[in-house]
Amino acid sequence: MSQPNKLVVVWTNGDREVAIRMAFMYTLNSKLKEWWDEVSLIVWGPSAKLLTEDTSLQEYIGKIKDAGVDVLACKACADSYGVSEMLEKMGLDVKYTGQVLTGFLKDENTRVITV
Repeated sequence: MSQPNKLVVVWTNGDREVAIRMAFMYTLNSKLKEWWDEVSLIVWGPSAKLLTEDTSLQEYIGKIKDAGVDVLACKACADSYGVSEMLEKMGLDVKYTGQVLTGFLKDENTRVITV
């Protein structure tokens, strides 16, 4: 049996259009259309602050989570913006992600893209 192929999208950009037109669209479709066996989205940097300020992005994240995408947020980044608790209330897994990302990068069955 082959190992599952995995996609990790690291969303670092504070631009709303980048979120909607690339990070969210590709992540959601990757899961719904089964382009990848496992799909994760990591909210990192300025994107954490943007997400807490934009209700339409929050609704989109809900759709992404409902589709089965694993959504994480970098705790160090979220803490620096003072938004960790808000992200947790949205159902995001807020944790230190440096080591998590390193594991993804070292896994030969995982592809990581950053937007």
